[in-house]
Amino acid sequence: MDRGTDFLKSQINNAVMQHQTFVDNLADHEKQAEDERFRALCAKFIPKAQAHQRMLEDYQRELGADAGMAKKALGKALGVARDLADAARESDFLRLVGDIVTARQSEDTFKTFREAGKALGIARLQQIGDMGEREHDEYHREANRLAQQLFIEYVRAGDTTGLNISPLRARPPRWDSAPPARRRRAVAGRRSSVDRRRAVKSRGRKVASTFAPGYFLRYD
Repeated sequence: MDRGTDFLKSQINNAVMQHQTFVDNLADHEKQAEDERFRALCAKFIPKAQAHQRMLEDYQRELGADAGMAKKALGKALGVARDLADAARESDFLRLVGDIVTARQSEDTFKTFREAGKALGIARLQQIGDMGEREHDEYHREANRLAQQLFIEYVRAGDTTGLNISPLRARPPRWDSAPPARRRRAVAGRRSSVDRRRAVKSRGRKVASTFAPGYFLRYD
């Protein structure tokens, strides 16, 4: 196994090739996606992924690394991702899952670069790792959220006999989204005709609290 500079070069080569798979998947799936949300997700992160790819390739050139050295070693590592990419032609959900897998591999690599760069004092490696890990984490949050939504929608769209699925429930309207006139409409109401007086002991002193009949605001 390589050591020293040769090891660093080989890992940068691997990262360049693996991340290029992610970039290509995003570009392909933006065109293939049937779901508008999936298409928008790809379009949002393509520029960021391309910027990460350029950083990796620039650093690869700075190190004088040979991209051909890592192809054989990387083949097995990418086998699962390629299989998922082939299966992903079937639906947006499987395409998205394939993208999440390849993005996770890149995110783990960037995180390793960040921590290794910090420990070794290689500022360039740390910078690449920090930016890549942070923005891939952002992709994962949004991609996983969409995958969960698609999963639920795909199940509900078919025959669910015997699954005892809970019915769809409309989300309650946000209070701050209601018209001001409705939010602030006051309805006069009489409280109890009997005055209530209660003594409350607070901090060693008795405080009288009186609730008299009057008007109050009720929101509906």
